[in-house]
Amino acid sequence: MDKFFSPIIGLEIHIELKTASKMFCGCSANHFGKKPNTQVCPICLGLPGALPAPNKKAIDWTVLAGLALGCQIPKFSKFDRKNYFYPDLPKGYQISQYDLPLGINGKLELKVSNQSRNEKNIKSKIIRIRRVHLEEDTAKMIHYQNFTLLDFNRAGVPLIEIVTEPDFESSDEVKEFLVKLQQIVRWIGIAEANMEKGQMRCEPTVNLKIKKGKKIFYTPLVELKNINSFRFVKKAIEYEVKRQLEEFEKTGEVKREGNKTTRGWDEKKGITVLQREKEEAADYRYFPEPDIPPIRWRKIQITNFKLQILELPEVKREKFIKEYGLTDYQAKILTSKKEMADYFEKVVKLGRGKLEISYLANFIINKKVEISRISPNQLIRNLLEKEKITKITGGELEKIILEALKENQKATEDYKKGKVNAVQFLIGQVMAKTKGQAKPEEIKEKLVELIS
Repeated sequence: MDKFFSPIIGLEIHIELKTASKMFCGCSANHFGKKPNTQVCPICLGLPGALPAPNKKAIDWTVLAGLALGCQIPKFSKFDRKNYFYPDLPKGYQISQYDLPLGINGKLELKVSNQSRNEKNIKSKIIRIRRVHLEEDTAKMIHYQNFTLLDFNRAGVPLIEIVTEPDFESSDEVKEFLVKLQQIVRWIGIAEANMEKGQMRCEPTVNLKIKKGKKIFYTPLVELKNINSFRFVKKAIEYEVKRQLEEFEKTGEVKREGNKTTRGWDEKKGITVLQREKEEAADYRYFPEPDIPPIRWRKIQITNFKLQILELPEVKREKFIKEYGLTDYQAKILTSKKEMADYFEKVVKLGRGKLEISYLANFIINKKVEISRISPNQLIRNLLEKEKITKITGGELEKIILEALKENQKATEDYKKGKVNAVQFLIGQVMAKTKGQAKPEEIKEKLVELIS
């Protein structure tokens, strides 16, 4: 029987913003590890007569997140009431956004690797982002065997929700997207996004497109919950794809319009467990929040937001490769965090002309330099002092270079083919072997001579 299937995966991601106070009141938003129900007030407890006062910083940061994800920022936006009854929602509704969010129609490019015939192929893929909106978080529910406790410290914490289109085709793509998203929100300084602490929560929506002969079927849509790490996101999706395929083979059940169920991830058993049927937009009875005025942006305000995020991680990585001659690996490590990238640029500025840039990059990476403890000035001083100590002899240097060339034949061939950056990599390898006892310019001169 001719049969083919492909996963269709979309994501809803919630990320807590690291503002000092909550979304609509002055209570502390730093709730993790705090004594239950000690950071609450009439507003976040939903007591009668308490009125919300929006957190401007949270609104601004949501716009920054939208722009960093390539979104359009509508000039008019508003808050809405999302009505549903659940123990973690004290008001009986959540202040969220529905039809006019702060960011729409964004995209994020992934570099997805495929292994085939022992070669690593990298392809680009665009993931469309439907919307980025702002809402308040709910209380935390702590379940015991026969009862549940509620901690309202988290209720009211600013939460951005990022909704993608169902453009993912594998768990690897999902993981790559989440890692990149986490890096971006940390880079622009709006969130810690630690999944283990619940600061970043992901709910994948999964179903399958199945081709049998000339017919195409779609399995029922399932939303996965209770996932608290990138590794478990990957495992949950892979399990659900396998489960849906087996279920279709048994029952032939297909997707019905407007029908979605939720399944929780049980990490101990490594399975997903049926929870409930998912509500649709009509069930929430959205209507505009009457206690909060709409938001109107001027063009100059949006321009000012854009100026705050000129160099995102991908841009900085490309800069390090083109301007500094670093390898993709070096650039990726040094742009993993904004603090690290800024530190490296200061080191390059101070050491340029005195020390090879590739040597500086390798030293910071391999020695795992604690950038919070040693300043760029001190690092350069230390390395220059090291230069004055024992120097390796010409014969020893040549022997080490020949050894490095033998161990890195691909880089040697790349240089012969005209890839100039390859020599920087080789210099770094030799510097590591000589433990800094040879000058980069001496190594480069001898390298080029020996390769030629």
